[in-house]
This record gives sequence, C-alpha cells and structure tokens, in this order.
Amino acid sequence: EKAKLLRSQPAQIVEPKGLLYVQQREFAVTTPEDGSVSILGSDDATTCHIVVLRHTGSGATCLTHCDGSDTEAEVSLIMSSVKSFSNTTGHGRLEVHLVGGFNDDRQLSQKLTNQLLRAFDLQPDDVHLVTFCVTELNDREEKDIHFPIIYGIAVNVKTAEIFPATFPEKGPDEDLRSAHILTGATLTNIYDAKMEQLHIGPYFWRPFPHVDFWLEQDDKQLLQNLSTSPLAEPPHFVSHIRSTLTFLKEHPFPSRSLFPDRKPRIYKKNEEGLWEQVCSDKI
Repeated sequence: EKAKLLRSQPAQIVEPKGLLYVQQREFAVTTPEDGSVSILGSDDATTCHIVVLRHTGSGATCLTHCDGSDTEAEVSLIMSSVKSFSNTTGHGRLEVHLVGGFNDDRQLSQKLTNQLLRAFDLQPDDVHLVTFCVTELNDREEKDIHFPIIYGIAVNVKTAEIFPATFPEKGPDEDLRSAHILTGATLTNIYDAKMEQLHIGPYFWRPFPHVDFWLEQDDKQLLQNLSTSPLAEPPHFVSHIRSTLTFLKEHPFPSRSLFPDRKPRIYKKNEEGLWEQVCSDKI
C-alpha cells in the first residue's frame, strides 16, 4: 500500500536551498536541529536502492545510495551513524525506508533487495520496515522493456516526509565524487552534522585504466559497458560518465592535483542556503 502511494506521486523538483545531495556510495546523517540542511536526497538509481534510516525519537535521519558493493558493512555503518545521534534506550524506534530498483534482466535489483533485508535483519537492534518500494514494486514495463518508476527520493529531515524527487543541482564537486565511485570507493560519510559542513575527500586513486580508450567510444558503447542496466538509464547518464572519465584523465594523481595537503574540501551553506567552500586554514 505504501509503495503504491509513493509510486502515484509525481517527482518533485528539489532546489539546492537547504538540500544535501547524496551520490552513489555516499551517506549523510543529520537531525531536525540542523540549521543548514533540511532535505537529504539522491536520484539516478536504476538497479541501486536508496535507503533512509530514521530514529523517531531523536529525528536523526540517514540517507544512502547503495549499489550492492558491500551491503552488510554499509548497513552496519548507517546504523551506528544514526544511533550516534539518538538515545536508543529512550522513546522512539528505528524505521527504515527502501526505495529503488526494478525487474532488471540480470536480477541485480532483486539481489540487492535481499541483501538489504538480510543485513537489517542481522542487526541486534529492532528495525521497523516502513516503506518497501523496491524491485517488482517499483517496476513498469514499456514495449517489453522494464524501467524503475521512482529513480530518486528526498526526505525532509524536519517533517520525516519522503517523496519521489529530482535534483537539478547535485551539489559541489560532482565530478570528483563520481570519480571516487568509479575508481572503487567504499561507502563514505560526506557530512558533519555537528559542524554543519560537507566534507569531500581527501580521495586518492590510481590512474584510471584505458581512460583514453573509453573516452573515444560512442555513447552506445559507454552505455552498454559502464551501466548495470543500459536500457533503463536516465538520459543524462552518458554525459555524466563522460564528464567523470574526463575528470579522471585530467587528475590521474589526485594526491598531487586535488589534495596536495591531504585535507578534505569543506563546504558550508551560505545565507542563500547554497554550498560555499570554506578555506581550510579557517578551521
């Protein structure tokens, strides 16, 4: 019933003001007391799932975008991050919302759904599954091709409302963060809720293999080879991959060109509610 209700809502366009956008293999956790961030969101999930974990007592809310790379470790990480903001012995309970995936040919969505359910089930704490809009419950068919219905969601940290969403602005350092994922990152916490700061990096990787070869390929080749579900990707998938590959070509050694001082790039919301970089020497 809950999935049906969620699917029936049109996707809302979420403007950057007060938004913290979370990419694949990133997570962020904050509380209703946060003066900078009121909405956590993520999109472009095809076989991936977006997970929202919230403690109803403290209102501490975590959003992450899982792709099945190491689900058990990821679930433990987001559980401890929400619990660190919550007094779990007091009133309230842990609630989880799972959204994303579809009936894809390779059954990757189904596999991820099962992994997530199992990982939450293995937790010592009670976790209540409140929204379950994944895989076959998030699937539509058009001319024998399957697609997800919902590609992205947002959660309002203050009201706990969850809704389908798209994001014209995906926050600072989009290419840098995507490059980190493409080079095999593990799940990374990008937000310090106490300081109300977004922390990106420091990230290090080796030169991306055959980057010139990939950049020479046409759109169809990139889609076929670098997507888990080529037929169901959003229209900007290829341009996004191309721009990430170009970034990796420009920065083969991030320790030299991006993070010579081994410090993260730090952003804070300004008066307009937009991210602005903070000079690292001010911290």
